[in-house]
Amino acid sequence: MNMPLSRGRLVELLDRARGKRIVVIGDAMLDVYLTGDVERISPEAPAPVIRVSREDVIVGGAGNVARNIASLGAKCLFVGVVGDDVAGTILREELNRIGRAIKSHLLVDCSGPTTRKLRFLAEHHSTHLLP
Repeated sequence: MNMPLSRGRLVELLDRARGKRIVVIGDAMLDVYLTGDVERISPEAPAPVIRVSREDVIVGGAGNVARNIASLGAKCLFVGVVGDDVAGTILREELNRIGRAIKSHLLVDCSGPTTRKLRFLAEHHSTHLLP
């Protein structure tokens, strides 16, 4: 029978993560968020045309799991694969920037690119197009 997890038990479990050593093996992914305003709707297709005003790049995929583990106070070893490309370099830099809580071993695979997720976030857009 599944019993709900109480807040006290959750806090206890999260506190016990502090100081543990945890290995994460998985997808090394770069998440790119492009934020801007919708200028118009494209005449070629019913798609918004976005003027990008900000770009945010963060570690995603299993790298995000490693970040979350480190935020709990655990020491994390992250093992993943990146391509021999700019996205792989940025991913390595972002992992180094996070700090000493995450030690990463990223294998370079020259046969393919680093996994990258690109997301568009449009602010202040209208829900209809006037003639």
